[in-house]
Amino acid sequence: MALPAGPPDVGDHLVWKRTTVDGRSALYGVAGEGLPVLFLHGWGLGQHSYRRALKRLVHMGCQVYAPALPGFGGTGDLPSRHFSFAGYAEWVDSFLEAVHVTEPVFLVGHSFGGGVAIKLAHDFPKRVRYLVLVNSVGGSTWTSAGSTVKSMAQRPLWDWGIHFPSDVLPLPQFTRILPVLLEDALPNAVRNPIALWRVAQLARKADLTQELEDLKTRKVPVVVLWGDKDQIIPRASFDALCAAVGSEGEIVPGNHSWLLADPDAFAEVMTNVVAVAQTAREMETLPKTQRLRRRDGASAKPRQLQSLAHAKPGDERRGAAPGETRPG
Repeated sequence: MALPAGPPDVGDHLVWKRTTVDGRSALYGVAGEGLPVLFLHGWGLGQHSYRRALKRLVHMGCQVYAPALPGFGGTGDLPSRHFSFAGYAEWVDSFLEAVHVTEPVFLVGHSFGGGVAIKLAHDFPKRVRYLVLVNSVGGSTWTSAGSTVKSMAQRPLWDWGIHFPSDVLPLPQFTRILPVLLEDALPNAVRNPIALWRVAQLARKADLTQELEDLKTRKVPVVVLWGDKDQIIPRASFDALCAAVGSEGEIVPGNHSWLLADPDAFAEVMTNVVAVAQTAREMETLPKTQRLRRRDGASAKPRQLQSLAHAKPGDERRGAAPGETRPG
């Protein structure tokens, strides 16, 4: 049973609650009404860091669920025997059951959360309506030059370390992002440093391209997004994800944490995809005769999704220049 752990609902503000998943306590945020959206956070962070971006989804008519994944934010660790992407996906399935989400969700995963999202969509197909990957792990490729391909697992830890601080905390947005990250990252590091290390190793070696190819075969709608300044997830890894799902994805201005720095840009990218999912959801609830009458009127929105999914690499969105932010 989910128990309140915060103030009463006030519009777009996430309400923090606790529930029990597989016999262990779990913290999550929830806000809004409408299309159920499940957001899975990145490595070292938690559900709090994404509040500004998630509010934009609430404004689009979504009910957002943002759990702290096992090992983060006060949610209990996964047992060692279940420590894998499959184990995380099983936990998320149990979480959705615990909070009584029964219909397929609009699933968004950032960074490590993207890897968990891929595995959830693959292993629990009835749980997921659409999948959006934001600077996600799982592409497996670190560099590619001619016939020489190096995997992410071959990338030295020192190379990760060099790029991590400047990518997560870019100077133009330093004062804006630092307080957000400290709210989650610092407590996570103090509370459970071993979990941070284990998850980092899991993310670094992730190869989920076969799962994505299976999703393509099943015709699951997948949109892949990537920030053009991201040095944590390199371009080659993004390209591998796109190749697996059979689309070119979309490149946006920004680094690995672009949706934290500029939640309005995140909202701009998500608008069409959310609209498609909402239209599909509405049509599912109509009698068959009404669905047939509305099919032609709704046909433009699926084309919008196709346009988003097949955006050309390098065709950056014009809402903000690289590194530019908007007021939150």
